[in-house]
Amino acid sequence: MDYVLGHGTENDFVLLPDPDGGLDLTAAAVRALCHRRRGLGADGVLRVAPAEDPGAAWFMDYRNADGSIAEMCGNGVRVFARYLVEAGLVDGPEFDVATRAGLRHVVVGQGEVTVDMGPARLGPESTAIVPSTVGPAGSVTSFPGVAVDVGNPHLACVTTADLDALDLSVAPGHDPALFPHGVNVEFLSPLTDDLGTRLRVHERGSGETRSCGTGTVAGAVAGLRAAGLDTGTVTVTTPGGVLRVGVEAGTTTLTGPAVLIARGEVELGGSDDEPYASTRVAQAARA
Repeated sequence: MDYVLGHGTENDFVLLPDPDGGLDLTAAAVRALCHRRRGLGADGVLRVAPAEDPGAAWFMDYRNADGSIAEMCGNGVRVFARYLVEAGLVDGPEFDVATRAGLRHVVVGQGEVTVDMGPARLGPESTAIVPSTVGPAGSVTSFPGVAVDVGNPHLACVTTADLDALDLSVAPGHDPALFPHGVNVEFLSPLTDDLGTRLRVHERGSGETRSCGTGTVAGAVAGLRAAGLDTGTVTVTTPGGVLRVGVEAGTTTLTGPAVLIARGEVELGGSDDEPYASTRVAQAARA
């Protein structure tokens, strides 16, 4: 298979061009490709496939690192859009991408990509539970948060706790009745006067990542709500870099870098249940 590696604020992906739509991408293959020791290494896979939606030419088939299917990925769609432009698969820098969460309009700039993420819908309040870094072994800390739907489920927790001290090595506990298919969990500091915040995230199916586009949007919306605001432009600093989220009446936008770093060919060896990825040809994305 041909592949391209890319990242958006260090949330990294394997892109698999599939212009004929014939690639049978199994969960085991995704896990092998994303494995950081016996694969290419990534937070997820983006299959570039023809779109069935008449409003777009290309469909972003996104898979989490564990092989599960996800509805949407904000950093992924920016990297996906960057690839379409650099591969000459679209006309112009502005177009729509089909996703499982619907069409997403993108504008590809020189360094940054902006994507219209659609409305972020606030849901009920809930609680995230993480292992405590203080107290007896096995103790936990509860963080109040709010459910946010950004095409995929989120639980965003605004907290004054030390974000660097949080143990996100395991998935935070959540209410399975509210999130029956799992949830992405964000922890963010209260907004500053100039609407800035820091954020860490544990992604459903991928673990803690350096950044999460939809999680950044969910966090920005929750942060504005906690500050008594409905709209605004929030600057979100993640471990992987800085993103800007515009929250308007009826929609949200996400702006940040999208970089292609390498391309090559890869084949899968081993068994169908436990394949491994073997890189045959690799080179820099740009000469």
